[in-house]
Amino acid sequence: MRRFYAQGSAENGVVRLAEEDARHASRVLRMKPGDMAEVFLDERRYHAEILRMDAADVLLTLGEELPSTEARLRVTLFQGLPKADKMELVLQKAVELGAEAVVPVAMSRCVVQLDAKDGRKKQERWQKIAREACKQSGRCRQTAVSEPVSFAQLVKALPGFDAAIVPWEDARNHSLSAFRREHEDVRSLAVVIGPEGGIDPTEIDQLREAGCLPVTLGPRILRTETAGLCALSALFCLYGDME
Repeated sequence: MRRFYAQGSAENGVVRLAEEDARHASRVLRMKPGDMAEVFLDERRYHAEILRMDAADVLLTLGEELPSTEARLRVTLFQGLPKADKMELVLQKAVELGAEAVVPVAMSRCVVQLDAKDGRKKQERWQKIAREACKQSGRCRQTAVSEPVSFAQLVKALPGFDAAIVPWEDARNHSLSAFRREHEDVRSLAVVIGPEGGIDPTEIDQLREAGCLPVTLGPRILRTETAGLCALSALFCLYGDME
């Protein structure tokens, strides 16, 4: 079934599609009044029927509300900026898995360095990718993608979460399952992933001082585009969000 995001609020059970979705429904998919769709509104999802449409405006009547697809564990992925188009892969798959937000981070070992202008351009593209991934995977809530932040900004943000972890190849004594046993009631979690060159020991020290716990993802060394997705999958499984 086609999925779309509505804008504004429902009036008498009728909603209007966001402009981009309206154009896609009418011009690309060539949908018609009477066609059924799945609509996301205010982080909830519904069956809906197209009531009226033209080239740039689509109205739908809301039907049955459907169960939420959102994870109870709200994870923000702080991803060290990787090379080439790896960020797009990480972003797309993190959204599909259920990440609440994705924050690109400029770390000392990042090969890629973006100035403010390039960062804004990248963020616009990344947000579009995230939006499409949300629609494809049936996410009720759109994953937020920020402009790249500095490592100092990352450290400053960590106290705002219930807990924070950093998968690190030298963290051999603390697993994700151990973290789950010690943090059963955590609801907001920051996951910090280093770039291709890994995280510098001085950065690990700063993360520790900010309350971020180094954890292991097992005995094998994972690439940066694998590590975050591995951590998200394991965490959502451990916290019961894949049942």
